[in-house]
Amino acid sequence: MDLLRSHLHKVRIPEPTNRIHKDECCVSFDTPRSEGGLYVDMSSFLGFGREYVEWNFEKTGNPVYLHIVQRRKPEPDEADRPLKKPTLLAIGVEGGFGDQEPEYDDTFEIVILPDFISLPFPSVDLPEKVRLAVDKVLLAESADRKEQLAAWVADKKNISAYAMDLQQLDNGVIVPPTGWKCSKCDKTENLWLNLTDGMILCGRKLWDGSGGNNHAIGHYEQTKYPLAVKLGTITADLEAADVFSYPEDDSVEDPLLAQHLSHFGIDFSSLQKTEMTTAERELDANTNYDWNRIQESGKDAELLFGPGYTGLANLGNSCYMASIMQVMFSTHPFISRYFEKQSLKAAFATAPADPTVDLNMQMTKLGHGLLSGKYSAPAKEGQEGIRPRMFKSVIAANHPEFSSMRQQDALDFFLHLIDRVEKANPGNHELNPCSGFKFVVEERVQCPSGKVSYNKRSDYILSLSIPLHEATNKEQLEAFNEKKAAMDLDGKEVSNEDIVRPRVPLEACLASFSGPEEIPDFYSTALNSKTTATKTAGFNTFPDYLVLHMRKFVMEAGWVPKKLDVYIDVPDTIDITHMRSNGVQPGEELLPEGGSGDNSAEPAHPVASEDIVSQLASMGFNYLHCQKAAINTSNTGVEEAMNWLLSHMDDPDINDPISKDSRSSEPSVDEASVQTLVSFGFQEDVAIKALKASGCNIEKATDWIFSHPEASSSASADSSTSNADDAYIPDGSGRYKLMAFVSHMGTSTHCGHYVAHVLKDGRWTIFNDSKVAASVDLPKEMGYLYFFQRISN
Repeated sequence: MDLLRSHLHKVRIPEPTNRIHKDECCVSFDTPRSEGGLYVDMSSFLGFGREYVEWNFEKTGNPVYLHIVQRRKPEPDEADRPLKKPTLLAIGVEGGFGDQEPEYDDTFEIVILPDFISLPFPSVDLPEKVRLAVDKVLLAESADRKEQLAAWVADKKNISAYAMDLQQLDNGVIVPPTGWKCSKCDKTENLWLNLTDGMILCGRKLWDGSGGNNHAIGHYEQTKYPLAVKLGTITADLEAADVFSYPEDDSVEDPLLAQHLSHFGIDFSSLQKTEMTTAERELDANTNYDWNRIQESGKDAELLFGPGYTGLANLGNSCYMASIMQVMFSTHPFISRYFEKQSLKAAFATAPADPTVDLNMQMTKLGHGLLSGKYSAPAKEGQEGIRPRMFKSVIAANHPEFSSMRQQDALDFFLHLIDRVEKANPGNHELNPCSGFKFVVEERVQCPSGKVSYNKRSDYILSLSIPLHEATNKEQLEAFNEKKAAMDLDGKEVSNEDIVRPRVPLEACLASFSGPEEIPDFYSTALNSKTTATKTAGFNTFPDYLVLHMRKFVMEAGWVPKKLDVYIDVPDTIDITHMRSNGVQPGEELLPEGGSGDNSAEPAHPVASEDIVSQLASMGFNYLHCQKAAINTSNTGVEEAMNWLLSHMDDPDINDPISKDSRSSEPSVDEASVQTLVSFGFQEDVAIKALKASGCNIEKATDWIFSHPEASSSASADSSTSNADDAYIPDGSGRYKLMAFVSHMGTSTHCGHYVAHVLKDGRWTIFNDSKVAASVDLPKEMGYLYFFQRISN
């Protein structure tokens, strides 16, 4: 006890804003349920497993820890087990919907390092500061729990447009600290304080009849006073308070909430939480929904355990991340960088004071978690996998989509991961595991004059269109379509087992990339006019790992996105040596400078494509607006013009006549969006052009570039060569073997489910979130992303 008193200056009482990591070790996946429990540093509030807590003592000198151990209670008979109420709107995570969670007994003690001297807790003999600090830690929401709830609350709350100059009436209203009641009925729960006049009124009636009597919303409709805060959610942590904006119809952030509460005499620092927030109430209203009905049951298969066979538990719509990370940590560069050549201790030693926000530390933690085998052993509970919450928090930081709990496109996440890892390892390809995925594409454009231009661009994926006309089972398809048409007339449905899908060879998809393609409206300085040119493409370098993206999502008539229901016949090995580009050939004459797309010689007056304008006008759009859309997207196509039009409908000058300098008046694109596309390997001028053509939407701009490869020819070969050579890019044989693929189930990349299959130890393994098993029926033809590894000579 005297030793503990001598270290009291190292003990901190946590503030409401402190991040408390009491659920998981920050350098491993150890938890309070692990054999050694979890040690929470009572100064930094970071958690450490038994094997790692001494590293923290050596680094920081912090000696006092709260040791938390959870041991599973013996399971009662099923009939005697009380149903455990979910506490989180999620699937496959602790506290969420799913299988019944086991119950645990918690034990606590104070431990003083370096000798691991332990003192019991609770105990009246402990110094008051220690007792108070531990109580605060135990009562506080953990950092993981806060992030989970914030993510499920969804998008980050926006600052209300009404907060900064909110009118507050000087009507003498003082709100008492307790005893609240609706001023129009007897409701004492779900009460909202209007921040303009101080009225306390009940909330909305929920779909099941619970909640309030709609008096707060009725008051807004009468007075138009915009903001209200939910009483019972106001605590010293003001960010957690539930503020609602009626005109914005959303939960919002009020930066001046402390001032607005003070106006009515409310001391927020002394209030305790007594009510659920809107997000928590939404969760509560969904607890009776049978989520098990939407969870797929897999095939019976041999479960696999050991190093490299550790699953990733679903954090709620996180399968896109899990599938990509399982593939990446099956490649030599990632295994070497974050496991074989990077120890956990070395990563922790070089990490900042908070290792939970360090990408290198969390990548290393994930690599060791997946590859060490420590968390992959047969157990009564089956395969639980590890929960990569800290990794997701770091990799998704400040990203509006990946930081949410919505489903995302696995391709987008792969490119985002590449971008983040490259930025964390600048200028050193030996420390950059993404170098092996990078390659250079060379495009050759020839105009009718016979002169040519060459352009190079670097990339990490090869996006392939799927030529359905190259299907190898056309006769079966025709017979099936006739059968289906007949059954449709009879009002019958075709069973899934009878469906015949087009089977397209991968070779045909590769040929669609490298084969000749016409470029209409190509401006040739050799001819001083627009003409139709021919483009071919090839590899200037072959990467160590070739990633093929199958473009299964297309735009149907009426601009409705559709997923192609098609099989791709993918061989185990491919040889694309014939796709290597040859560069400028003897006797070839290059187009004059600017001939690869510089339209400076064109007439100054912009002219809209009548074909594009008429198609847009037929959809009901204003004819003048259609002309402007065509001009501002350089007449590249109807879809691009529509995207521009939808993004500029509210422009103040949308109805102004078209002038000669219409293009110069168009709004500038967001620089951050340009740099995001540049980080994907696109050239800056191409990125700008794509963003303008797609209403500054990054996802649509990326699709536009893939759909308009001729746009890349707008840069000269000289400038693009220097751009492509600014980083280490591998090269070698064009022979590859299939080592993994990611499949998608669902009608959109933003819903459904992703699964990874990886060739490990000579056999195919399925990684389906936490489930890791030997593949029974390999769905190789259903991939969305295919990963090939170079076959070394």
